[in-house]
Amino acid sequence: MEKERQYWTKAELEIYILLLCANADSNMTPEELELIKTKTDRETFEKVYGEFSGDTEEESLDKIQENLVIHEYSHKELVELRKEMFEVFFSDKKFSVMEKTLDKILNNILY
Repeated sequence: MEKERQYWTKAELEIYILLLCANADSNMTPEELELIKTKTDRETFEKVYGEFSGDTEEESLDKIQENLVIHEYSHKELVELRKEMFEVFFSDKKFSVMEKTLDKILNNILY
């Protein structure tokens, strides 16, 4: 039985993407989580984090792709989102191979 599709607001989608970025190396640090929390309110973070925690990477990418289709992002919004993604990637002063791979995948999905 297929789950009913859940569409997010742009803010929820962006937090979900940032959580995926933080977890790219399978090690979500407290610093990464705190950075993401500064980008939203507590209720939105908890809602999105709860859903994210139950998803596989494949499910996460599918959900991101499905939700991007319903939102029309301007070039400026995409540039800002990419900037925030890199803030998360570099919050530990490293850009691992797994983070680079996820960045390429997300870049293809976003554009």
